[in-house]
Formats: sequence, structure tokens, C-alpha cells
Amino acid sequence: MVMANAPEDSTDKALEDVFYPADRVPFVDWDEFSGAKPTVVLTGVVTFLAFVTGLSNLSQTPLVLDGPLSAAVDLPLAFVRFGGVLFAFVLGLVTVGLQRRKRLAWRVASVVFLGLVLLPLATFQPTDIPLLVLTLVTYPLLVRNRHRFDQSLGLSPIQIASLSAIFGVVLYGTVGAYGLRGQFLELDSWGDAVYYVIVTIATVGYGDITPMTAEARWFSLSIILFGTGAFTVAVGALIGPAIESRMATAFGVMTASELTLLEDHIVVLGYGDVTASLLEELGDETEVVVVTPDEETVASLQGEGVNLLTGDPTDEGILRDARVGTASGVVVGSNDDARDVLAVIATKNVNPDIRIVAAATDEKHVEKFRTVGADEVINPRSIGGRLLGQSVLGGGQTESLLDGRGPRDEAGGTDDSE
Repeated sequence: MVMANAPEDSTDKALEDVFYPADRVPFVDWDEFSGAKPTVVLTGVVTFLAFVTGLSNLSQTPLVLDGPLSAAVDLPLAFVRFGGVLFAFVLGLVTVGLQRRKRLAWRVASVVFLGLVLLPLATFQPTDIPLLVLTLVTYPLLVRNRHRFDQSLGLSPIQIASLSAIFGVVLYGTVGAYGLRGQFLELDSWGDAVYYVIVTIATVGYGDITPMTAEARWFSLSIILFGTGAFTVAVGALIGPAIESRMATAFGVMTASELTLLEDHIVVLGYGDVTASLLEELGDETEVVVVTPDEETVASLQGEGVNLLTGDPTDEGILRDARVGTASGVVVGSNDDARDVLAVIATKNVNPDIRIVAAATDEKHVEKFRTVGADEVINPRSIGGRLLGQSVLGGGQTESLLDGRGPRDEAGGTDDSE
């Protein structure tokens, strides 16, 4: 709450914010327990429990449907028996997508969770209870954080083309196999056609469905050639970027997808003379992302416990990758004031409400930083000169101030000589 005798002088706003805070400080940060990160973690746990439940249903012979849902709805036994494992594989992919804040992953998860609830209600075995409870807990969190999973799928043209090629081959093979079903042994339905195409592309070939004519054999050969080719290209297009991402991480560089779950972190744009002491002051408890185009700087910061993103700090796309939209603050601290001013403008374009602190290397540029939107501007040279003056006049007390200790603390208690 606000005290009635708060100072009215607008020039003392900084002191007013410290001594007369208008905002309440929450005792518990509930977002730590109900934000995007807990949602992704709980989805992963649900995936594991769904897999375990599916294995349990597969191992039971016969499987008895004694749940409350089975009395009202006649669920197919095959759905209940295989559903847990199938849902687990889908949720595994969905969890990766949620970790990267993909909107498509959220939509799939919202549907899969509704279907997953049906399994424990159909069997109602003791091993199903944890899955039911955790699913009912996770789904509201998924709905609550729907606005945080806002990233598009972002497939490259070759990835779209490779996936389309696989879909086209499966469609071609299914329609063709069903049209030539009279020339195949044991191929009578659309389900048989889909099954034949999948086992042919996978080069499994159980031999239960066999082409009996030359035309059918040539058709099967075309499925093998087109299918394996499309599958190989798709694997390279989809897995290649993931391998590049892992290699970049091994060299200490983060990729945009690995920063998607960051919230309430500090983004440092550029690396200058004051950045090293800044990182030391922030400490290990604060999540930090350093954005710099200098690869040598990135190499020197490896092992410092900060996230490194190689890119231009004035590029709004790079700032979005650094999650400026969910950050708690931005520090602009390279040695180039002109570039830093552009970085402040780009940051305000991405997130107009974020707090920006800038370090101006030249005192005449301080007002320029404030004009473009910096909330606070610090001139290290000016501060350093003042500290030198205080040091020479104050008998060395400045060193204790820089160390975070006052004169009384340095003396080991209250100075009684006064």
C-alpha cells in the first residue's frame, strides 16, 4: 500500500519508489509454479505415465473395462489397449514443440489430453489413477498459458517439400494398391492398402501381401524408390538443424529454440568494458542472455554460466530470439554509442514496456539515449571521475563503497569514536 505522507517532489521519484513503494511484493511467485516451464515439465511427466499405462494395458490378458466411462460409452478395446502407448509417442513430440513454444504443439496437446482422459476412466485400474490426476492438473495449466505458446512452426521450404513428398508417396501408394488389389494376394480393403504401403516404404516386407503380376511388382518397386528417397530427404531436412543446434551448443552458443522458455531474465546487448563486472554483479541466480555479433567474445564467455546468442543487437528478429518480450530488463552495454542507440530503439519496438538501462561511453550521448527510450543512462567515465575525486578527498573510503561495504562495516561494527 502507499503511505499518506509520501513525498510530492517529482524529482525524487527514485527515492519515492524505494521508500514508498506502490506495488505489493508477492510472498509467493505463483508464476514459478503455473507458468510455461511447469506446463512443459508436467506434460513430459504425463507422457511418461501414459507410456507406463499403455504398457500395463498391453500386458493384461484379457483387459477388463470396469471404469465409469465404459458403462456409458462402448469404447473399442483396441483403442484402450494401444491408446496409452500411441498417445505417449504423440505427446513426446508435443513436449518438444511446447518447449519451443509452438502454437501447433499446444493445439495438438489440447486435443490429445482430452482423449487421454478416456483411458483411465475406461479401465480405472490402480495404476491409472496417477495418470488421471496429473492429466486433470496439467490441462488447466495448458489452457492458462495458451498465449505463451505463440510461435509458428517455422518450417523451411525444403522441410515442407520433404514432408509433402512423404504424404504424396503414401497417398499414391494407398490409392494405387487399392486400385490394383485384384493383382495382390491378401489385399482387400483400404486398411490393407495403407498397411502394405507403410511396410513397403519401411522395407520391412512381411510377405503377407504379395504382388502377383508384373504390373503390381513394378508398382511396388516404384513405392520403394519414391518412399525411401522421400524419407531419406525428410530425415536430413528435419534432423540436420537439430544436429547443428547441438553442435552450436557444444561451442557455447545458444540457438533461438533453446531460449524459448526463458522468462524474467536479463538481456545484455553487446559486450563492452562494463559488461564483465555487470555479469559478476547479476550473479548465478539471475538468468542472463548476452547478445553480441563478436564470435571472439562468445568464445571468451564460454563457461561463465550465461546464455550466449550470436547476432546483431540492433536486429529485432535477434531480440525476439533472445526473448526480450518476456525479459525483466535489458542492459545496453557495448563500447559503440551509435550502435547502442539503435539497439535501444529496436528493443522498444519489440517490447515498449521493458526497462532499459544503457551505458554511455561519451557523456554528450546521455541525453540521446534518454530520447530514444532508455529508462536510465549511466556514464561510467563520469562516475569513475567522481569516485576518484571522492577517494582523494575522503581518505580511501571509495574502495569500501565499491566493494559493497560502508566504513562502519569495514571497521567491524559501529564506529564509537563519533
